[in-house]
Amino acid sequence: MNKRNRQSSSMKKHGLLHRGQKMMITMFAGLTLVVSGCGNGATPQEASTNSQPAAEKIQIKNGEHTLTFEQAPKRVVSMNQHVTEMLLALGLEEVMVGTAYPDDEVLPEYKAKYDQIKLLSKQYPSLEVFLSVEPDFVIGRSSAFTAKGIGSVEELQKIGIPAYTITGTVSKHPTVDEVYEDMIQLGKILQVEDRAKDIVAKMKTDIQSIQQKIGTIDKPVKVLVFDSVNSGLYTTGNSLETRLIEMAGGQNVFGDLEKSWSEVSWEEAIKRAPDVIVINDYDKPSAEEKIKYLLENKALSDIPAIKNKRFVSLPLSDVFEGVRNVRAVEILAKGFYPEKF
Repeated sequence: MNKRNRQSSSMKKHGLLHRGQKMMITMFAGLTLVVSGCGNGATPQEASTNSQPAAEKIQIKNGEHTLTFEQAPKRVVSMNQHVTEMLLALGLEEVMVGTAYPDDEVLPEYKAKYDQIKLLSKQYPSLEVFLSVEPDFVIGRSSAFTAKGIGSVEELQKIGIPAYTITGTVSKHPTVDEVYEDMIQLGKILQVEDRAKDIVAKMKTDIQSIQQKIGTIDKPVKVLVFDSVNSGLYTTGNSLETRLIEMAGGQNVFGDLEKSWSEVSWEEAIKRAPDVIVINDYDKPSAEEKIKYLLENKALSDIPAIKNKRFVSLPLSDVFEGVRNVRAVEILAKGFYPEKF
């Protein structure tokens, strides 16, 4: 089973708990989330400071939800590794009280900081485990905010915890621009906006540098993504990975698929005659084992990419929304046009 499906199907179901609700209400009564339409009476301490200038509220539109903050969150949980790396890139390790779902080895430049943060679960934590670190803000993929994760955004809001969903995981047409948007939005929420802008600027510059090396292309390389094999080929269509392939000068032969991930027949893959096959590398089988499968399958021997042994191994973590996306474009570009690097 592929990693995206595992994130939504291999974890135990858990919803919001009935027991302990009084404890949770007490635990989170002091959080700074302002839920629209809910009025809160001032505490004696608040009443005594009413004469002081109020901190400027930050309001963020995130998909169908609007999040409002009176101050930067101080106890943040990241539900996915690519989100964790975004926060570490922003220098926010001091406010991170928990992480989850490590897909891969963390990037070397963040490892020392990452090792100091509590890992709540190798997949999505239960709600009890999540609440045990007393979070005041959580960020993750859309799959994190389901009954198979820690509950919906609305359910979390009811107990005083704002939840930010990574835009590309709910977008109808995921793009790198949405990755930039998430970085800026998180920078605003956590009051490191200048740092976020610097990261986005560097990502854009690095990608432009890669594209300049590629130069003008008369005909993009035709690319097939080999994620996994079930009864057919599991591949990507309308996804961020397809956008990254395009930024690297390629054309996904299944880029016309409406869904982000779909199973297609090998017969159709043969018809589309890819020049290069991108191997999504994660778990088992390894990229090397996938390549061996392709080379030993005589029915696939006429595919140009297999005939010419043109394979690009790409860590799956690099195609999830985050700071690794620049590296993904570089790996792809070097695989598509090695003579230009």
